[in-house]
Amino acid sequence: MASLGSLKSEIFRREERKQQYQAHILGLNAYDRHKKFIKDYVGFYGMEKPAQVKLPIKTDQDTLREGYRFIRSEEDDMDRSWEQRLVKRYYDKLFKEYCIADMSHYKSGKIGLRWRTEKEVVSGKGQFICGNKHCDEKDGLASYEVNFSYFEAGENKQALVKLVVCERCAEKLHYKKRKEKEQSERRDQEENRKKRHRTRSDDDTDYEESKEKKRKEKKKKANYWVPKSYFPFL
Repeated sequence: MASLGSLKSEIFRREERKQQYQAHILGLNAYDRHKKFIKDYVGFYGMEKPAQVKLPIKTDQDTLREGYRFIRSEEDDMDRSWEQRLVKRYYDKLFKEYCIADMSHYKSGKIGLRWRTEKEVVSGKGQFICGNKHCDEKDGLASYEVNFSYFEAGENKQALVKLVVCERCAEKLHYKKRKEKEQSERRDQEENRKKRHRTRSDDDTDYEESKEKKRKEKKKKANYWVPKSYFPFL
């Protein structure tokens, strides 16, 4: 039979383990507590080796990617969910005077634009340094107002923004429009050439028809004869 001292020691150890467990649980966030309870449940009641429970985790970056808007509307600000509050805090930290451009796909006319961060404002990127994210040119800069057309949240949107770029990047900025203009001019030149060719062909046809008509008239005159009865003195 166990002595009174050993019973007290066992009760004390159980209480101590219980307090340690509770302290450990209280130190976990909701998702970690959930994983802990699932693991303990499967380990205690499960007949097989407990499987790792992997649930989809939505991070703050995922929330920003889903809820971010290039230009927020009043309706966006009226949404008071924690996701939108997080996005709004991030949006308010951006500097929305000049843009930073990604010209990786400029030949296809696809140029990405975003607002500047505090670090870029301090360094002068996008204002005193070329606004192309892959260019650090400081000379020959010029400011452009760009009509930014983009697709966001299932809608086609437009915004007039400022972009400071160097001469080389300015050519990339207008590359697609310049190529379209050159192609249009080439098409017009080709069309004009075809029109001139058709006009020349029509003139040559009219000239040949006129020559043929004169030849026939001349031949008709050469074959003209007058009966002798018309000349009684013969």
